[in-house]
Amino acid sequence: MSNYVLVIDTNQKPLTPCSPGTARRLLNAGKAAVFRQYPFTIVLKKAVESDLESCELKIDPGSKTTGLALLKGNAVVWAGELSHRGQAIKNDLATRRACRRSRRSRKTRYREPRFLNRTRPKGWLPPSLSHRVETTMTWVNRLRKLCPIFSISQELVRFDTQKLQNPEVSGVEYQQGERFGYEVRQYLLEKWGRKCAYCGAENVPLEVEHIHPKSKGGSDRVSNLTLACHPCNLTKNTQDVQDFLSGSPDLLARILKQSKRPLKDAAAVNATRWRLFEELKATRLPVKVGTGGQTKYNRCRFGLPKTHWLDAACVGETDSIDVQTLQPLSIKATGHGTRQMCGIDRDGFPIRHRSKSRFVRGFQTGDIVRAEVPKGKKAGIHVGRVAVRSTGSFNISTAKGLVQGINAKYCKHIHQKDGYSYSYGD
Repeated sequence: MSNYVLVIDTNQKPLTPCSPGTARRLLNAGKAAVFRQYPFTIVLKKAVESDLESCELKIDPGSKTTGLALLKGNAVVWAGELSHRGQAIKNDLATRRACRRSRRSRKTRYREPRFLNRTRPKGWLPPSLSHRVETTMTWVNRLRKLCPIFSISQELVRFDTQKLQNPEVSGVEYQQGERFGYEVRQYLLEKWGRKCAYCGAENVPLEVEHIHPKSKGGSDRVSNLTLACHPCNLTKNTQDVQDFLSGSPDLLARILKQSKRPLKDAAAVNATRWRLFEELKATRLPVKVGTGGQTKYNRCRFGLPKTHWLDAACVGETDSIDVQTLQPLSIKATGHGTRQMCGIDRDGFPIRHRSKSRFVRGFQTGDIVRAEVPKGKKAGIHVGRVAVRSTGSFNISTAKGLVQGINAKYCKHIHQKDGYSYSYGD
């Protein structure tokens, strides 16, 4: 089962999504046309004034991937997984900073500082974090234009980093809350890849295990906890990890290194969720919130597998979930290119210059096109992303590989470059 098709009328008024079969019949009968490829949307050739069936958008924000789900009643009719590029932004900024510092250390002419009064606005977030909020809001606004969304649900609180790092924090109710075990276990599942740290077993019941046993002075801090399957936990018992893995030094080194990994992802999620919540409230739609423990409870209660889009569908209060799609849209943020006027090598020296115009005969690199070549060695139909050349001879990256030397006159737009790449999940 694939995603439902989003529908708008001739005045671009969003209508209730329809099934793929209904959309196919409308297209074949000439009553509708394709409006957008990703997410797939059709436009009716008439205006519709009837009442609409409201839909709810549910969001499961994540450090690397955000889950999106559209629900019509209790039915999940559309789903997507939005992959962020926060780490890529951080790496690019680090590269730029290194290049600027290297230029300053060379024997070049002295330039006075242009400004020394820069201040950060209230609520400032680093670009790698604000990107997560901005891309999520981009898709919230995009879906609002294509679907009648009347409410939004967001998973607001997932990890409590203070509670994770210091379970002995003062306050009986705080340190013994009902979800404390849930929060720690959920964090450990993500930190250790949902598999046994010792044998790598997956899809088996996992138990929280102390790396340095409590009987020998080990603490309950999250840096001393890992996940182990029952046989490994039983075999290790009260042994120290150094003794238990004395015959596997590589595995021992990996576990000790991973146990000290900081709460980076948890901090990123906590820093951006409240900003996202404020941005969602600015849409003036009713915004409901839920917790990570509640999401997991719903997912386990309905027997659903662990995925980002199903987590989104389980956010907040819900009595039942009817999954009408099993093929979510995978959305990966790729950016809109660079603003650098020239490319640099690893030492910061210019090696190539950027062309003045990005468009060649109406196409730009990154557009999804369909090329119908009538004859020659490359005869056939090629669909994929195009890389333009000033000569008008393009390269197209298709699912079967790279096709070079396709003339621009054979190409037709399917989807213009918008800073994202698309595919369909299993």
